[in-house]
Amino acid sequence: MGADRGCSGSNAVKISLTGGRHASKGEVSVIHLEKGKYVVRQAQGPVDIVSMQSLRASCFGVRDDWDDFDARSTHILIEDRATGVLVCCYRLLALSGCDLPQSYAAQFYDLNALQNYPGLMAELGRFCVSAAHSDPDILRVAWAAMTEFVDTRGVQLLFGCSSFAGIQAEDYLDAFAMLRARHLAPVCWAPQIRAPEVFAYAAQLEHKPDAKKAMLAMPPLLRTYLLMGGWVSDHAVVDHHMNTLHVFTGLEISAIPASRKRLLRALV
Repeated sequence: MGADRGCSGSNAVKISLTGGRHASKGEVSVIHLEKGKYVVRQAQGPVDIVSMQSLRASCFGVRDDWDDFDARSTHILIEDRATGVLVCCYRLLALSGCDLPQSYAAQFYDLNALQNYPGLMAELGRFCVSAAHSDPDILRVAWAAMTEFVDTRGVQLLFGCSSFAGIQAEDYLDAFAMLRARHLAPVCWAPQIRAPEVFAYAAQLEHKPDAKKAMLAMPPLLRTYLLMGGWVSDHAVVDHHMNTLHVFTGLEISAIPASRKRLLRALV
């Protein structure tokens, strides 16, 4: 579903859905919304997928970026309304507890405990923003589309791998100390170690974090998760292929403060 790039710079939000909140039983919404300078839409074919994979490869510093999860996921693209340039993309995959072994995160984390989660889950993956575009509104409209996906499908837990650039843990000690002090997963859902190389920061760090340094070092997506009540694994996976350290991140929709839910839903 394409964007109407002839529109003027109105701040109004326009939503076009197949199905959506007023869908007939069994229908699933197709995400398409416009907010300010940006159009957010669901990928509609191979051209969109190639464009998305190209942006991911550029952002992640790899030659190419594709995997088997692409074929199973819903892909969201955020484009500049005036130019049509792709500025952000990510994918979402709805899963039940018994499906968790087939998730991307399950390659790196032991998710046996989370398989008992009673509600529908969605895995957020491959989130990236073009290095040439630093507008904070991009993250806001990205969350607006996630909100639409969560609400129309009845998702109760959003999860994924939140990445720190590079594999040098010492660059992020205050951030990891902050995660240890305030944001560890509930014991009943906590991921266990599966990857061959990890930084077990919860066991190794003892110092009190510098809050300002911690938040500055925190990746923007992870920072947003935490502000909404998200939690993380007690260890970070050292991912040499992607040149990142990443933590499993979960956000239970019921835990999001009511004020933040209203703000997110106002965007859609």
